[in-house]
Amino acid sequence: MNERIRAREVRLIDPEGKQLGLKALPDALSIARQLDLDLVEVAADADPPVCRIMDYNRFKYEAAQRAKESRRKAASTSIKEMKYRPKIGPGDFTTKTRQVGRFLEEGHKVKVTIMFRGREVSHPELGMKILDDLTDQVASVAKVEAAPKLDGRNMVMVLAPDRRARQSSRRAVPAGTSVGGTRVPPSSGDGSAPAAVSVAAVVPAPAATSAGTSRAAGGQGDAST
Repeated sequence: MNERIRAREVRLIDPEGKQLGLKALPDALSIARQLDLDLVEVAADADPPVCRIMDYNRFKYEAAQRAKESRRKAASTSIKEMKYRPKIGPGDFTTKTRQVGRFLEEGHKVKVTIMFRGREVSHPELGMKILDDLTDQVASVAKVEAAPKLDGRNMVMVLAPDRRARQSSRRAVPAGTSVGGTRVPPSSGDGSAPAAVSVAAVVPAPAATSAGTSRAAGGQGDAST
């Protein structure tokens, strides 16, 4: 940069990107000084080297900001994982699905794993039922990026945030309505719509499985005897 450039002649580019042609190094430095800017070597391996007139401090700042934004986007699209069991209870299903909804709303992808044990792996339809219920619950904010597939004793599916679905789901909810235990406040009187309700707050528990219903019925019968 500036006096550190060793070439006798450079191909010069002005601050707007216009080619100024071949210039002797002293002439290029003189032009940069007249503009109160720096002469920066941007292609040292070229013959002759290519130099551009720019504000080097501003260039470094903008490059750092771009790198920071790139890291932020990379972090925001990390993959989270949530594991379910084929015989998961309604309470656990609701808790886990709400967390999946939070991950998606934060911009993360979610790898959903159904873990089979023993002979459960011979009944993949149990895992598909869980995944179908989950997909229905988060349909307002997510899309299926990788369809369910068996991987050894696990069934895996990947969900990704769906901005279009999320925007279309943010419709006004009638004032005073209770959604998933969250009461939607009335509008402020200035015509503005109530705030949208997070999917994580409206996930209902799935219907009890037949096995769970039988156990519950058996428990009532024991209590009455």
